[in-house]
Amino acid sequence: MTEAYGHITVFLQQAVENLQVKPNGNYVDATLGGGGHTALLLAKAAAGHVYSFDQDDNAIAYNTKRFAREIAEKRLTLIHANFKNLTSELAARNVFKIDGIVFDLGVSSPQFDDQTRGFSYRSDARLDMRMDQTQELDAYQIVNNWEYKELASIFNHYGEEKFASSIAKGIVRQREKAPIETTEELVEVIKKSLPDRVLHKKGHPAKKTFQAIRIAVNDELNVLKMALQQASDLLSAQGRISVITFQSLEDRIVKQFFRELANRNQLPSKLPVPDVLIHEDFQLITKHPIIPSDKEIEANHRAHSAKLRVLEKN
Repeated sequence: MTEAYGHITVFLQQAVENLQVKPNGNYVDATLGGGGHTALLLAKAAAGHVYSFDQDDNAIAYNTKRFAREIAEKRLTLIHANFKNLTSELAARNVFKIDGIVFDLGVSSPQFDDQTRGFSYRSDARLDMRMDQTQELDAYQIVNNWEYKELASIFNHYGEEKFASSIAKGIVRQREKAPIETTEELVEVIKKSLPDRVLHKKGHPAKKTFQAIRIAVNDELNVLKMALQQASDLLSAQGRISVITFQSLEDRIVKQFFRELANRNQLPSKLPVPDVLIHEDFQLITKHPIIPSDKEIEANHRAHSAKLRVLEKN
């Protein structure tokens, strides 16, 4: 646990161990957060270098202090950027190949717990949900400016919300009276848009809608696709990618991407194929995702939906 940052890293050991870290390798932590995976990478790549990305100002500031010695020793480089910029940010530092990369997707505990960030449906705050607080688009703009069809679409596709249409209509009706400014106001609109039988079910009624808005604000699914492609291109031979997901949409993207890479060279051995069509080989290290143990879930409830998938470039 990164206690000062208030975050327990899920799959801390497994995600890094599955990278098979070389002592002198170059590694990337695409989601720095509280620095849990970065610390373990630094310990294992004692003669190597770690490049850690985060678009959150607080994460960069916290880890600049936490890893001051490693930064001064030029063993660690913190990069204040979205991981969709992996290739360009590393190239700017003359890094064109890496030996492994770990992604820990989703929102960190401090982001959820910081009431001013507007990620949580359990506390009242201005609608925000930006992971990068310098970007213009936020949850307030989506909720108050996007058309009914756009809202219904993201609630359906990003939140897998059965009552997407009803919630979108409820939001449009409410904002015609006055802007929906806070998370608490949005939760009330969502509750009024749902049937009683749903309100009495286990789980918070606003969870899926909040997830959908957050994904839209941060363009999370498209960014993930971009980053996975860049990561696979950057890998050296025997390099690996570890990805931790916390919801089905992300896991589906990772699963499909990994399988496509692992299967794209599965051609009949006697079939003549021009060299230009031969791609680098990849193999699935995890044919089925690694899931947390009961002990890990008991210690960290956030781990209950986590899945870890690993891919290697041959």
